[in-house]
Amino acid sequence: MSAGPEQTVWVLGDQLDRRAPTLRDAEPAQTRVLLVTSTTAATARAWHRQRLHAVLASMARFAAALRAEGFEVDERRAPTLAEGLEAHRAELRPRSVRAVEPTSWDAMAMMRRQGVELVRSEAFLCHRELFARWAGERPGRLRMEDFYRWQRRRLGYLMDADQPAGGRWNHDGDNRLPPPRDGRRWPEPVLDHLDGLDAEIVASLPQGCVGDPPSGWWPTDRAGALERLERFVSEGLASFGPYEDAMLAGEARLAHSGLSQALNLGLLHPSEVCDAVELAYRAGKVPIASAEGMLRQVIGWREYVWGLYWLWMPEYRDCNALDARRALPPAFTGAPTAMRCVSITVAGIVARGWVHHIQRLMVLGNLALLAGVEPRAMVEWMQSAFVDGAEWVMLPNLVGMALHADGGRMATKPYAAGGAYINRMSDYCKGCAFDPRQRTGERACPYTTLYWDFLDRHRQRLARNPRTAQQVRGLDRLADLPEVRRRAGVVLDRLDSGEL
Repeated sequence: MSAGPEQTVWVLGDQLDRRAPTLRDAEPAQTRVLLVTSTTAATARAWHRQRLHAVLASMARFAAALRAEGFEVDERRAPTLAEGLEAHRAELRPRSVRAVEPTSWDAMAMMRRQGVELVRSEAFLCHRELFARWAGERPGRLRMEDFYRWQRRRLGYLMDADQPAGGRWNHDGDNRLPPPRDGRRWPEPVLDHLDGLDAEIVASLPQGCVGDPPSGWWPTDRAGALERLERFVSEGLASFGPYEDAMLAGEARLAHSGLSQALNLGLLHPSEVCDAVELAYRAGKVPIASAEGMLRQVIGWREYVWGLYWLWMPEYRDCNALDARRALPPAFTGAPTAMRCVSITVAGIVARGWVHHIQRLMVLGNLALLAGVEPRAMVEWMQSAFVDGAEWVMLPNLVGMALHADGGRMATKPYAAGGAYINRMSDYCKGCAFDPRQRTGERACPYTTLYWDFLDRHRQRLARNPRTAQQVRGLDRLADLPEVRRRAGVVLDRLDSGEL
């Protein structure tokens, strides 16, 4: 038995917040900190190098900061998190082990089995129990817009007394502009200098990792996260609103914040982001549409998918209402493709482990929906390939939003679209081998072909949905529907074989 603090605080790799309730009042003399890295989890999938590096480097720097304060920190590698805890207990014999509630359903179940004292999480502005009460008070379909307005009133962001600032709750209509054509420049990303610690971590990553090595895009300490927040608010926020749905081949981020990775690891707290947005708006530095659009992402969408994850798990993992069975397309994992939108998007994932939400929804998710890709395959791939790919994020966003695999519990309609949407919201179609206006023939855009085929395959279900019934009726006006079906078969065969 080792002498030292009797109490252990166990910190998971996505809880790296010194102000967390288990740490903010902790004293080094009484508290030892445990950090466990699971070697089984690290080798179980083809993780993106930047995903694993960001987590491991952030954990290492968090441990170093705690040691600098005088804490004893036990950093362990073990086959599983539970085995790391068991080894810690056997060697150091803590009187108690405390941890903030984890963000994963499986981790929560494991900690309860292990008898860990769980402390209520403050990582989100709406705790899962509060969300469940809100949901329980609303019979029928839950709506993100209702939740978002409830959050605004409850938290007071962008409110003038009891009314929304600017007189409107929703500025989506102002925030759907196609990319600008005036040659504007977007904010340059903040890049961290990679040091010996980063090199050591990259060298230790499993052989099965994919993607480019880190280039400093993602912060691995709190200072780097705060610097990115300040840069976004001062240089990117004003343009974020109008162009949040736009896509450009030569711009990785446009005016998006890129803060999700830092938020998901605990390097930033959502209140810090919302406070900064509010201050910028009140100071007259950003328009209301941009401030509201960003706030909607943080206290609306982000917290809504978090609440739904806990409300509907664990059964939600297995939803497959459209009986989608197709394997993940090789084009998503690096096979060459003539689809320029997919090629550009996947290149961004390889280079940075990240693309913004419209690329995820309307390029990747849309193609997977139209082709009938199995939901679990999509969830597992995106969890592995994205630096911010936590399960609580990916399950609702894919199962509920992109793939309509929950049958409409989360979204009222499938987010299916042909090539016209991508052409309108991006410059991807210029120079592409396919024409978004054509649905048949060798030059037909796969999205356009598969869109009509998707409506045809799911005609009965979609005809009963008021939000898709009109599109389904459009099938009756297609004189070339038999040729669309034939072309769709060719497209799907080539998609499966990696020859599209």
